[in-house]
Amino acid sequence: MVILFDIFNLPDDILEVIFATKQQKIIADVLVKAMKANDNSFTKTEMSFLATQLHEGKYVTEIDEPEYKGKKVKLSYNKRQFYDRILTPMKSMGLIYYDLYKKTYSLSDRFNKEMQRVGLMWLRELRK
Repeated sequence: MVILFDIFNLPDDILEVIFATKQQKIIADVLVKAMKANDNSFTKTEMSFLATQLHEGKYVTEIDEPEYKGKKVKLSYNKRQFYDRILTPMKSMGLIYYDLYKKTYSLSDRFNKEMQRVGLMWLRELRK
């Protein structure tokens, strides 16, 4: 996944930096909040349940968008796109870790470590 950002117009929300569309950002935010409410992790079954609820348009929550502040909304998002455009990129960037043995997804700090490594790569390039 490629992250493009403008240092002069950097949004306050990390998910706005990472995801290309507002809809993807909203769904990623819903996923992170749901995982935080569940001790920062989901089993494979819980992740599938969330994806199915979104796919069927039955997931009800409050979102942080100004036009929906304080209102309960039903969200709908295609299950395949949830896995392909939200969960898989979050796993590959280190935001979410999947434990193959426990079959659990958990929020991770690896993204931060990798971004620091990218910064160090740039410093090395400058010094060449």
